[in-house]
Amino acid sequence: MNATLLMEFARKPLVIALLLIVALLVLGEALSPGFASAQQILRLLIVAALLGIVAAGQNLVILGGREGIDLSVGGVVSLSAIIAGNLMNGMDSGIPLAVLGCVAAGALFGLFNGLGVTLLRIPPLVMTLGMLGVLQGLLVVIRQGIPSGRAAPALSNFVSQPFLFGLPGIIWLWIVIGVVMAWLLGRTVFGHRIYAIGSNEQAAFMAGVPVKLVRIALFVLSGVFAAIAGICLLGYSGSSFANVGEQYMLPSIIAVVFGGTPLSGGKGGYTGTMAGAVLLVILQSILTTVNIDESGRQMVFGATLLVLMLFYGRGRAMRA
Repeated sequence: MNATLLMEFARKPLVIALLLIVALLVLGEALSPGFASAQQILRLLIVAALLGIVAAGQNLVILGGREGIDLSVGGVVSLSAIIAGNLMNGMDSGIPLAVLGCVAAGALFGLFNGLGVTLLRIPPLVMTLGMLGVLQGLLVVIRQGIPSGRAAPALSNFVSQPFLFGLPGIIWLWIVIGVVMAWLLGRTVFGHRIYAIGSNEQAAFMAGVPVKLVRIALFVLSGVFAAIAGICLLGYSGSSFANVGEQYMLPSIIAVVFGGTPLSGGKGGYTGTMAGAVLLVILQSILTTVNIDESGRQMVFGATLLVLMLFYGRGRAMRA
């Protein structure tokens, strides 16, 4: 009995992700001594926090089912970084307005996505891909692809400098988001409705769940989280430029699936996604260590997503 329970525990996606994290750290240390040092791990956690914040919104959209996915997150991240950089322009006094402006922009584009999916019944993949094109065009119109604006010193310190117990503020922000997400999904009516819709949308509707409103809210939250990540990314890089957020579109989906949330929705949570984000960042760092260029890394990420989709698809077929 104990052996059976142990096997079931070892098969949990979160446990698998944590074991893979340890294995990749050992591999990285073998390939490049110092890879698993405390300083390097801290740097990896900062990068993982940026990805994890984007993946928080992606997680919500995917949990809502109906093959929900948000391909516009990269565009929102880029736009938010540019908006924040221009409103701050290197001054701490510009931070409040920049945060409000970016969050409002992220929520607005998320609202457009939600309305398109629910009222116009456009498939999420098509709707968010079209929105990504709109955002990319908007970025070109705004800045012509030229870097502009600078991060405020306080924001840069928040992202990269020790804040509490030796950890930068962005990691504490990520922890807070993790706690809020766990409470939202596990302790609130809204969270229960997300799982109900993701598991069986028709049954949830018949039970009185406002399916359209909930799905719109999920896309709005995805836009807000992407906007927050864009602000933090500005603090990490120091300046903004067009398409800086493209690197988060595919990895944010993979992190969610790595963490045990199938693309069919209705099952999973954010704790696994956090582990998936860390795992993915370590994998990316190892690929960089062995001199795999950006195109090669994207190929690895794409192949990884395909394998995970096949795995979860097979699991659903066996359960059926």
